[in-house]
Amino acid sequence: MPSPPTTRRRLLATGGTLLTAALGGCSQALSDSETDSRQLVFSLFPFDGSLRERYVVDLAETRPSWDEDAFNTTLDGTEYTTQYRTPFLARGDDTPTYARRNGTYYHLDALVVGEETVTHPVLRLFEVGRADKLEHVPDHVAHSSLPEVDQQAVQVAFFAARARGNTGGVPNGLVQRDGYVYRDDDAAGASDLIGERGASHVEYRDIIYEVELTRETFHEAVYRADVDPVAESAAEIETILQAAVLDARVTRGELSQAEREVLRQATAEPYRESHPYSTAFESLLKKLGHWVYLDGNVEKDADVDPDLERRFLRYDDRYFSYTLRFTTE
Repeated sequence: MPSPPTTRRRLLATGGTLLTAALGGCSQALSDSETDSRQLVFSLFPFDGSLRERYVVDLAETRPSWDEDAFNTTLDGTEYTTQYRTPFLARGDDTPTYARRNGTYYHLDALVVGEETVTHPVLRLFEVGRADKLEHVPDHVAHSSLPEVDQQAVQVAFFAARARGNTGGVPNGLVQRDGYVYRDDDAAGASDLIGERGASHVEYRDIIYEVELTRETFHEAVYRADVDPVAESAAEIETILQAAVLDARVTRGELSQAEREVLRQATAEPYRESHPYSTAFESLLKKLGHWVYLDGNVEKDADVDPDLERRFLRYDDRYFSYTLRFTTE
């Protein structure tokens, strides 16, 4: 099973016929208040299976490969440290990762235990133009002729060059310092671009780019892998995961028909209301623990994170993820 990403918890939503059985209820829509143009949008996403199926990983099947090394080395009683990259992609209680070995479940984490100051080559590309439209075509190498490490570097640096001066962004986590950083010494040693005899220009997607390579200083955290036994059975790890990731728990019996209708609608499409909210929506927000949203000026008064944040709910015997966000649409 792939490790969860570094971004907060990500769970796959399932759709279709199971929604009716899980939520049910009448189909009469609830009216939105028209006293406020801004709306609070509630979206609900069901998913099947247990929490341990999503948070207990098989490190032999995940990437990066060094996670298994970190796990095995730490279990053997030897300290395992990395620089820049963190052992275990998901860290901490917000996005926990667990592994099972010989019937025991372990919580995986990483601690910052130091810092190193190092230098790395940084590749930046600057567009010159299309080869068929340039009056003088500089000597260059084709992207496809480069070693794999340089091909990757050029592709990432291309994203930065393309975005430079434009309104579009760049791939998060790939582009660094407006280019590509060769952090691995072995990769840098295999490069044909680094060094005095490296090409001054490269062609990528029919466009010639000038190559700029600099050596720059980085201050990198040193991480130590942390592996702690936490459970000896599937039921025990499920209980631990519920405590770690669930934001709310409700049962059908404690909800009114109108509250169940809000949940049903939120699984079909984003459910939205303006402040002041309907009695059913307000009551449901309280049951989910989000009293702060009852304030119409919550973004100012309660410092609500404007980013889309996914939370987790257990409704009867089924798990759901959900989001609450404001929109002016």
